[in-house]
Amino acid sequence: MTSRTIRAFVLTAPGKGSVQEVPAPEARPGDVVVDVERVGVCGTDVEFFTGDMIYLHQGHATYPIRLGHEWAGTVSAVGDGVDPAWVGRRVMGDTMLGDGVCRRCRRGAQHLCENRQEVGIRGGRAGALAEQLSVPVTSLRELPGSVDAVLGALVEPGGNALRAAQGAAAGPGDRVLVLGPGTIGLLVAMFVRAAGAEVHLLGRSEASLDFARGVGFEHAWTEDSLPQLRFDAVVDASNAEHLPARALDLVEPAGRVVYIGLAGTPSLIDTRTLAVKDVTAVGILSASPGLDATIAAYANGSVDPRSLVAATVGLEQVGGVLAGQLPERAGAGPKIHVDPRIV
Repeated sequence: MTSRTIRAFVLTAPGKGSVQEVPAPEARPGDVVVDVERVGVCGTDVEFFTGDMIYLHQGHATYPIRLGHEWAGTVSAVGDGVDPAWVGRRVMGDTMLGDGVCRRCRRGAQHLCENRQEVGIRGGRAGALAEQLSVPVTSLRELPGSVDAVLGALVEPGGNALRAAQGAAAGPGDRVLVLGPGTIGLLVAMFVRAAGAEVHLLGRSEASLDFARGVGFEHAWTEDSLPQLRFDAVVDASNAEHLPARALDLVEPAGRVVYIGLAGTPSLIDTRTLAVKDVTAVGILSASPGLDATIAAYANGSVDPRSLVAATVGLEQVGGVLAGQLPERAGAGPKIHVDPRIV
């Protein structure tokens, strides 16, 4: 009897990956199998492609690896102990899978579990750049009918952005500066705008700033053109090592700085400035606590990030995307999606 296989993109070494036939996932006890419909390519995936991802150097991840943690699909099979009613439901899933028994998990911070797996990232848990995916049923979030596959695959980055926007604690009458108009920065800007605050964006390339203006953010600046304004909160969603300190300089006294971007080298801030300005600093890791609220925002239309997706490709094009090649006829948005059903 021949074991069933599926197509999956497998990264075997820095800069080396291909679509392979791999064993189809099984619905183990407590797990479900999902037919994947859409996957977002993330900066973390690119770091695995280049070999720079820190988990590779810490022993939390090794090649070969199957990437993909921003996904949406439909449940096609369930394991023992899982309600069969899950079959046929449209879902997305939490990337962070805690052990469920440690102190952090018991206190509701499973996304910070020291022993966690991360789908497509850490601990050998295969990701969603494949025709099918196996995940614990406890990680699933059901998607309402108004949240299509495009939005479903944007819930995970949206959850991170929502938490950053909540960390800024801004509303009507507040002015917020978001550093970095990439996927996360633009999502943060959308959630902050939905909360009623005035949003400004700071970026490096005119192309990215033009795109930001095109999706309704008229206050888009470079560092050289940034006007001297008072910002009640500053969110650093960039990967520039100097911007965490710049965020602290730009925020108003008694304001808030939110750090969600990660630079490739250590960033330094002067904690004396933090103290003297009486600033609240917030760090964000993971979408986990923000997934439900993100789905609700997409469902009610208060935030619609579909415009961020520049193109949708098949598995065969993933290697090129990770290497920085724009798909043919790609739009100007910062996000590339993959549909594993495209052959």
